[in-house]
Amino acid sequence: MAYEIDDDVMPLFLINGFLEAGKTQFLDFTMRQDYFKADGKTLLIVCEEGDTEYDAKMLKKNRTAVVFVDSMEKLTPQYLDELEVIYRPERVLMEWNGMWNQDELRLPDDWVIYQQITIIDGSTFELYVQNMKPLLGAMLRGSELVIMNRCDGLPDEKLTSYRRTIRAMSRESEIVLEDKNGEIEQATLEEDLPYDVNADVIEIKPEAYGIWYIDCMDQPERYKGKTVEFTAMVLKSPKFPKGQFVPGRMAMTCCEADMTFLGFMCKWQGAEEYRTKQWVKVRAEVGVEYQKDYHGEGPVLYARSVEPAQEIKDVVQF
Repeated sequence: MAYEIDDDVMPLFLINGFLEAGKTQFLDFTMRQDYFKADGKTLLIVCEEGDTEYDAKMLKKNRTAVVFVDSMEKLTPQYLDELEVIYRPERVLMEWNGMWNQDELRLPDDWVIYQQITIIDGSTFELYVQNMKPLLGAMLRGSELVIMNRCDGLPDEKLTSYRRTIRAMSRESEIVLEDKNGEIEQATLEEDLPYDVNADVIEIKPEAYGIWYIDCMDQPERYKGKTVEFTAMVLKSPKFPKGQFVPGRMAMTCCEADMTFLGFMCKWQGAEEYRTKQWVKVRAEVGVEYQKDYHGEGPVLYARSVEPAQEIKDVVQF
């Protein structure tokens, strides 16, 4: 996400999550901070009214106007343009209704989502994953920050599982877990992994591919310099440099309509021998280097051997 706001666009800061997840408290806290006290007016669009209300004095002090929208059908580009004309804000905050599919949000041409933050109630997360995964996936997909609060009393193994589920649906976000005392320092322990991370060759079984992919993305230094072996499908593109391809697996992050390819760039001198959708067994050393798609450093594979393999028919699920 960009933070240097162009004068020609209307920056939208989107805060989403299900009912009573803590969106209002988060926005109320944010608007009271010194870093929020920017020049000009703010428009706050509230799409869902919970038990917590905004402090009218605080809103007035921060030159913030509030508009309540109770229907997704009303939230059209034309309506948003009208609000911009009426209130003339420098920025827009939107408290999203978790029961609306965010994929259906349509904005005026000059409105841009500058930051998207998802607030999750850790005590009810499992319920929403089981019953409303597509809606959750739509909210998480573009988020750059995910805050899971109310994690009090949740065991480490549950937090690890929750974090992995979020990472599958929001691969580039920062994930913060909180209890009543603040942020919880939490990472996947080596003993929780379904393979021996200290083996000479770490064998990634088909059913463990998703866990390995998420953990390697989250903690690439854990695997740096180590050798892994796994079976995957080849992805190639004319845009890839010579001698590079991506071995990976198709994964279902939310539902059958929401499939994505999970793989890492792999450097192999014989890459030209293989075509997209062929299946291969890869043995490779894991490195960490800058990649444009990562917007920084991330895992890269240096293949030691690549050979044809049998297709794995099952997709990765989280």
